[in-house]
Amino acid sequence: MSAIGMTPDFWAGRRVFMTGHTGFMGGWLALWLARLGAKVSGYALTPPTEPNLFTAAGVDRDVSSTVADVRDLARLTAAMTAADPEVVMHLAAQPLVRKAYADPVETYATNVMGTVNVLEAMRACPSVRAAVIVTTDKVYDNIERDSGYRETDALGGREPYGNSKACAEFAVRSFRDSYFNGSGGNGGTLGIATARAGNVIGGGDWAAERIVPDAVRAFSSGRTLAVRNPGATRPWQHVLEPLKGYLMLAQRLSEGPEEWSGGWNFGPPESESRPVSWLADELVTLWGDGARWRADGADGVYEARLLAIEIEKAEKQLGWRPVWGADRAAARTVEWYKAHDAGKDVRALTHAQIEAYADDC
Repeated sequence: MSAIGMTPDFWAGRRVFMTGHTGFMGGWLALWLARLGAKVSGYALTPPTEPNLFTAAGVDRDVSSTVADVRDLARLTAAMTAADPEVVMHLAAQPLVRKAYADPVETYATNVMGTVNVLEAMRACPSVRAAVIVTTDKVYDNIERDSGYRETDALGGREPYGNSKACAEFAVRSFRDSYFNGSGGNGGTLGIATARAGNVIGGGDWAAERIVPDAVRAFSSGRTLAVRNPGATRPWQHVLEPLKGYLMLAQRLSEGPEEWSGGWNFGPPESESRPVSWLADELVTLWGDGARWRADGADGVYEARLLAIEIEKAEKQLGWRPVWGADRAAARTVEWYKAHDAGKDVRALTHAQIEAYADDC
């Protein structure tokens, strides 16, 4: 692990408090942390879909789990205090762009006040030395430009999901400057970073209206996959790519909070961003068995045509770099779902993919 900027000794026995461990990205991160020897306490709602990664990969075997809502400040504070964590990883969110259009109140309540509650709970927990708050690449004021967005670019978010995450970014900055810079809060300087990841794919995501789980549902039942915006371009990456960045960032924050705090982008090189149609074609080819897709007319809900992020800061300063690329990400993703459909041990496969990824780093 040291070859990719993570020291095994750092994570061995390290107390980590995670929100969102029952979700897609959270489940992968919890399993990876457990492999590194961390003592993980999770706080989240029940898994959001059936099936789900949490159950399929047996994440509950590796995490001390509290089922509760990040909007419940008292419960969250009690759970974090009991865990006495050194590192906080905040992934709990309402993560779906189209659901945010349908229910903006829940989205803002979860993504903004949920983040505020995590920060407030950290104020009552002096053991915390580092926190990674996961937002999204959609926090930027997207003007559909051709070049990728840098961490210094203006935040905004045109639609409710992206805007709620931009609001969370402002809350993080305010709490960091007001309470965690040595002048108050939990008693000292605390490193807090926000992580802005490009579009992630990988095994175990069954969320509605995302192209990979939509494709799996369609292909498994012999239906044609309907694709809303085949011409839209996205920074596709395997879920393990940004998770590596979060782990590296948490370690650096613990070692040098002032130096490593702030916003960080994690995604593929700009040249590797691909249109939705490319991913649809790739999924069809990898799945086989008569899989197919068709373009489906847009329904008037705004979704960005072009989205790309610049990753120079993470590459040069953090030493993070993407490894698998979109081709391998798609192949590993289909491998996982095919195994699940065949009734194979996807917990073992998930661990095997984590190990393979670490070896490739």
